[in-house]
Amino acid sequence: MSTNENHLVPLPLKRTGLWSAYLLLTLAGFLALLYLIVRLKIIFIPVFVALLITTLLAPLAAYLRNRGWRPLLATWAVILGSFVLVAGIVAVLIPQFTGQFDEMKTRATEGFDDVVKWLGEGPLSISEQELDRYLDQVTQRIQENSDQITGGIVTSLSVTFEFIAGILLVFVLVFFFLKDGNEIWEWFKRQVARNNRDHIDEMGRRAWSTLTGYVRGTAVVALVDAILIGVALLMVGNPLWIPLAVITFFGAFFPIVGAVAAGAIAALVTLVTNGISDALIITGVIVLIQQIEGDVLQPVVMGKAVRLHPIVILIVLTAGAILGGIAGAFVSVPATAVASTVGNYLKTQLRPEEDLTEDDREAAAVIEEER
Repeated sequence: MSTNENHLVPLPLKRTGLWSAYLLLTLAGFLALLYLIVRLKIIFIPVFVALLITTLLAPLAAYLRNRGWRPLLATWAVILGSFVLVAGIVAVLIPQFTGQFDEMKTRATEGFDDVVKWLGEGPLSISEQELDRYLDQVTQRIQENSDQITGGIVTSLSVTFEFIAGILLVFVLVFFFLKDGNEIWEWFKRQVARNNRDHIDEMGRRAWSTLTGYVRGTAVVALVDAILIGVALLMVGNPLWIPLAVITFFGAFFPIVGAVAAGAIAALVTLVTNGISDALIITGVIVLIQQIEGDVLQPVVMGKAVRLHPIVILIVLTAGAILGGIAGAFVSVPATAVASTVGNYLKTQLRPEEDLTEDDREAAAVIEEER
């Protein structure tokens, strides 16, 4: 094509076409990666969960090795000690549930009867006969869809087997990450060109630092939330305050959504066990604690580990839940935080200085400060 023919295409249109091509290629690469993750989620999710667990256990294993323990012995000591701790927590919780089950069942039945009475005497004026008819219709629908329900049970069994396989894979991965983590990372670096190894090493260190900061910060925030809510439940006389505090702790690992769900469970259980006044008190306490968490604990404890807007967190939580269920939601936020850290490094370190914007230079300054 001649020079004159090249000028037939306006320069703004050329630039638009070039950026459109970049965008389409980037989108195609992202979709290909997303498809691969979805297809291999039974591998990807256990690997990431194992990394999350390793961030908590690695310092203790390193401490034992520095005291002269062999890597194999230190790894087994940390893993078995963790199992003993978890087993102890479960041993404490199970009697709490079983000991209050009969009372909870009785109070729940009384609460259901009160709801039925309110439906008949309240503004809806639904008679007991009408309510029975509605319940019969629900029962009939369940019977008519028994095939679909059976298929759902079969699917649930398949998911259960996948879950068990994932748990076993997590155990194996944590073992080798603790025992041979440095060797695995050195092998990974050797797979890239020598002149890129420093960048790969730096991105890996920053990703690990972000992951560690996220897990430890979330654990601290979760512990504070669980203690405060547990104390509030104890003060109102809720018999299940220990299990509810534990649920609050684990719910904190699902940002925003987990705190709301755990708070709703605590309020509903208090409503059944103690009545509406105590339930309202607990609801107010939960709202107050969540405000303290969002305004004080998260900024102070989490620091710069997770620089994600709440809207981004909600989106990735939803996407993770759709793609990988509960486990997908669990790993979605830390995975996004790690991706953001690596992306910031690539943007600020691998681009020519003259191409950097003011925001890029500020991000680069933050990276240098964190070093």
